Amino acid sequence: MLFTITGKHIEITEAIKRHAEDKTSKLPKYYGGINQVEVIIDGEPGGNISVEIIARGEHSRLFVVNETDQDAYRCIDTAVRKLERQLRRKKGKERDNKTLR
Repeated sequence: MLFTITGKHIEITEAIKRHAEDKTSKLPKYYGGINQVEVIIDGEPGGNISVEIIARGEHSRLFVVNETDQDAYRCIDTAVRKLERQLRRKKGKERDNKTLR
């Protein structure tokens, strides 16, 4: 799985990078077709931090989540939870469609 992290208006520390990589490395467990994950961390005026995670899967499947908070770690955790929910829902729908045929 290809992992990229980008920082806009913020310095990406090694700890943040490691935390984001650890959290997103578990995503293929929920949907096996994930082959690329991109994390974009944007420092906004006023101290807010915005995190966007883009997961690309096979057959041009695209999953995107956004989260804004004061703490980068909390943003990453919440965004990954949202993405896990999306992936579980998609896999469930695909599994249900196969049983109906």
